[in-house]
Amino acid sequence: MPRFQYVALDARGQESTGSVEANSANEAIGHLRQAGYFPTGVYEQGKAPAARDGKVKRPRAARTAPPVVATPKRKTGITLFQRQKVKSKILMIFTRQLATLIDSGLPLLRSLNVLAKQERDPVLKRTTEALADSVQGGNTFSDALAQHPKIFNELYVSMVKAGELGGVLEVVLTRLAEFQEKAQKIKGKVLSAMIYPIIVMTMAVLIMGFLLVFIVPRFEAIFKDMLGDKPLPGITIFVITISNFAKDNWAILIGAVIALIMGIKLLGRTPGGRGLIDQLKLRIPLFGDLIRKTAISR
Repeated sequence: MPRFQYVALDARGQESTGSVEANSANEAIGHLRQAGYFPTGVYEQGKAPAARDGKVKRPRAARTAPPVVATPKRKTGITLFQRQKVKSKILMIFTRQLATLIDSGLPLLRSLNVLAKQERDPVLKRTTEALADSVQGGNTFSDALAQHPKIFNELYVSMVKAGELGGVLEVVLTRLAEFQEKAQKIKGKVLSAMIYPIIVMTMAVLIMGFLLVFIVPRFEAIFKDMLGDKPLPGITIFVITISNFAKDNWAILIGAVIALIMGIKLLGRTPGGRGLIDQLKLRIPLFGDLIRKTAISR
């Protein structure tokens, strides 16, 4: 049985090389896909592959993959509560894989079908299938992406449209993947920098609530016993009043916080509300300046 050398991408988007026994190149590609790889180059051992420009193309050095065994993949179950967004890291891998497949000579529609079959994230899988159907129906790739604004933002769609008009779609997708990788690194650094102040603020709020609900009422009784009929200082009366309100209306306060969070989320779904929330974010002490610098660095 002939042996075929291959260059493929794994589920994490990393390039791998190896060999597989098969009767034909198509059968070898089928084995690779069943094993969870995205083949970008398959040729019979001992015969160098020819590139699109007619020159001999050698496979690039990459991580050696384990032997491929043709095992059927299990189908995923039905998701009851489905997400509507895709994590930025998953979208980055998808963009990198799509750029590699198109650069290797696969047509756009076939590349989308390959990625749809291999994708494990249910939201991106359905979206990729919808993109393939839209492209097959005659729409441009950028128009198909624009139908999913919760996953592909305006920058993504605009760059893909520019790549289509210039005939360099694979180059644009590669740059998009690089941009997403940099944005992912910046996001990680920002989150790391914000963890400590968020923990401190959360602990401060919890301690303040504990003092108001449990400690201050005890001091109120002590003050009355010590001072008798003498009036308490104004600041003390103010703190005791807040404590009594928090103790008697804690359920209302928790409900108000939950309602406020839900209201902000609903407001953020409207164009005007999203702009208002962004303006408020920029005015938050300490965090506003950090958000502004993060956006500029991107």
